[in-house]
Amino acid sequence: MNGQCPPLSRTLKNLFSTTAEQCESLLFRCATTTKSAATTKKLHAHAITSGLISNHFLSLLTSAYGLCGHLQYACRLFDELPERTLVSYKSIIRMHTESGNPRGALKLFVEMHESGCYWADEYTYPFVIRSCGALIMPELGMGIHGLAVKSGSVSGSFVGNSLLAMYMSCGDKDGARRVFRAMKEKTAVSWNTMISGYFRNGSADEALMIFRKMMDCEVEFDSATVLSVLPACGYLKDLKMGREVHILIKDKDIGKRLAVQNALVDMYVKCGRIDEARGVFDAMVERDVVTWTTVINGYILNEDVKGALELCRLMQFHGVRPNEVTLSAILAMCVSLRDLKLGKCLHGWAIRQYIDSDVNVETALIDLYAKCSSLRHSYKVFSRTCKKRTVPWNAILSGCVHNKLGREAIQLFKQMLFEAVKLNDATWKSLLPAYAIEADLHQSLNIHGYVIKSGFVRKPDIVTGLIDIYSKCGNLQYAHKLFDDLSIKNRDIVSWSVIIAGYGKNGNGKVALSLFDEMVRCGVKPNEVTFTSVLHACGHSGLVDEGLNLFNYMIKNHKESARMDHYTCIVDLLGRADRLEEAYELIRTMPFEASCAVWGALLGACAIHENVELGEIAAKRLFELEPENTGNYVLMGNVYSAVGRFDDAETVRRMMDNIGLVKAPANSVVEVRNI
Repeated sequence: MNGQCPPLSRTLKNLFSTTAEQCESLLFRCATTTKSAATTKKLHAHAITSGLISNHFLSLLTSAYGLCGHLQYACRLFDELPERTLVSYKSIIRMHTESGNPRGALKLFVEMHESGCYWADEYTYPFVIRSCGALIMPELGMGIHGLAVKSGSVSGSFVGNSLLAMYMSCGDKDGARRVFRAMKEKTAVSWNTMISGYFRNGSADEALMIFRKMMDCEVEFDSATVLSVLPACGYLKDLKMGREVHILIKDKDIGKRLAVQNALVDMYVKCGRIDEARGVFDAMVERDVVTWTTVINGYILNEDVKGALELCRLMQFHGVRPNEVTLSAILAMCVSLRDLKLGKCLHGWAIRQYIDSDVNVETALIDLYAKCSSLRHSYKVFSRTCKKRTVPWNAILSGCVHNKLGREAIQLFKQMLFEAVKLNDATWKSLLPAYAIEADLHQSLNIHGYVIKSGFVRKPDIVTGLIDIYSKCGNLQYAHKLFDDLSIKNRDIVSWSVIIAGYGKNGNGKVALSLFDEMVRCGVKPNEVTFTSVLHACGHSGLVDEGLNLFNYMIKNHKESARMDHYTCIVDLLGRADRLEEAYELIRTMPFEASCAVWGALLGACAIHENVELGEIAAKRLFELEPENTGNYVLMGNVYSAVGRFDDAETVRRMMDNIGLVKAPANSVVEVRNI
C-alpha cells in the first residue's frame, strides 16, 4: 500500500463493515504507534460484539492499552491471555517500567526469559535495564547487560544509553565509562547521560571533561546538555567554563528556554557573580518563581540583605507569589543575621499564605528560632510538625546542640527512635556534637555501637564526628584508632582538623604539630580551622617558638586563611610565656581591628604576670567593646590588687556597681550515673 495511512478517526466510520483482517490492522497501529485510548476501546468493543476475540487479538489489545497508559485494563487482559505472546510481554514490561513499577517489570522479564519461548530484543532490554537502575540493583543490571551482549542487542544506542543510565544510577562510574567507550554510535543522549551521571555521582570535574570532549567531537548539544553542564560549573565555581557555555547558547533557540536561563542564573549565583546573574535575569522575557528565588538567594549568599528584600517585594509587584523555597531562603538569611524580628514577620506571612506547614518552611523556622536563642518558639514550631518527617527532627537536634543543650538533644533522639523516624546522614551530623558536649565516655560508647549497628559507620563524616566525641571525652586512643581506620582518600581537612584539635585540647601539642606536618605531606591544604587547632595546641603545651613559626608560615603561605582567632591564639601564646610587649605589638600591627577576644587574651595574661600598664590599656578597650562583661572588671581589679593598688581595685568594683553588674557565682557539676 503506497502513501500515508488514513487517519484512524476516518477509518472508524466504516468500522462495522470491516473484515477481521482490517480490524486487526487498525489495532496493530494502536498497539505500536498511535496512542488512542478511545480508538482502542471502540476496537475492543467491536471485537467482542463481532466475535473476533482471539489470543493474538487480546495480545494486541494488551499492547494498545499499555501504550495508552491504561495499566488496569492492560494488566487484566494480560492475566486473562490463554497464551502469553512476545508482543504482550514486551508491552506489559514497558508499561510497568514507565508507570513506576520496576519490580513488576523485572518479574515479568524473568518469567518471559524462563519460559524459553520468547527473548528480549533491543526494544525491550532498555526498559528492563532502566528498571534495574530504578531499584539500584547493579548485580542484576550486569547480568542483564551480559544477556544483551549475548543476544547481540547492544549495538544500538538505545540499549547502550540505557546501560549508561543504569550504571550511573547505581553509582558505578567505571561500568558506565566502559560501556561508553565501547559504544560505536554515541548520540547526544549518550554524552548527556555521562555528563549528568558524573555530576550526580560527585565527579563534577569529570562531567566537564566529558563536555569538552563532546565539543571536540563536534556533537550537536541540546538543552539537556546545558542543563547538565551548568550545575557542574556552578558546583566547581568554574566561571570560565560557565561563560563559555553561555556564549555557545546565546544565539541559539535553546538559550531562550526558561529552564536554560534559570540554570544560567543559578550558575552565576553559585560562582559568586550576582552582577552577571542579574544581567541574565534582567534580559529574560519570561520569569517564574524559580528565577526570582535563585536571584534572591544570590543576594543572600552575597550578604546583601537590602537587595534580597527589595527583589522579594519586586517579585510580588510583578504578580509572582513567593513559594516555600523562596521563604526558606529568606528565613535562612534571617538566621545568618540573627534577625529574629524579621523572621517573626516572615513566620506571620507564611501563616497567612497557608504555607507554614511546608516541611522546608517548618525546618527553616525551627532553625531560625533555635539560632536566635528562642528555643521555646523552636519547640513550639516543632511540636506542630509531622513526627514522621526526618528533617524537622534534624533541625531541632541541631538547635539544641547550637544552644549547648546536649542532654536535651540526646533525649529528643531517643524520642525520635521511639517514633520510628527514619535516620539519615544529617541526623547523625546534628546529633553527634551533643555527645561531644556531654563528654560522657559511657554514652559515647553506646552511640558508637548504635552507629555501627545502623550501618552509618562507613560514612567518613560520621566517623569524624565520633573522633571528635572521643577527643572531647579525653580518650585519644579510641579517637586515633578511628582516624587510622579512615582510608587516606577519606581523610579530608575536617577529619585532620578534629584529630589535631583533640590532641591540642588534651595537652599533646607535639603530637598535634606532628599530625599537622603529616597532613601537609599528604597534600591536604590546611584551612583556618586547622591553623586555629594547631595554634591552640601550641598555646596549651607551651610551644611558643613552634607556634610563632607556624603563625609566620601561615601568614607567608596561606595569608587568605588568617583570621581573628589566629591572632587571639598568638596573643595568648605570647602572654602565657610572659612576652607581653610582643603580644601588644602584634595587636597594634594587626591588619584589622582587634576583637574582644584578642584584648581579653592580653588582659588575662596581664593578670597572670601582674602587668598593670598593659592591663590598663587592654581593660580600657574591653570596657568600651563589652561594657557588660563582668569578667573584664574582675580581672583588672585582680591586677590592681596583686600589685597593692587597692584603691584602684575598689574603683573598678564601684564601676561595676554603678553599671549594675553582678559577678555570676561560679559552679561545678559532678555527674553521677542515672541520677
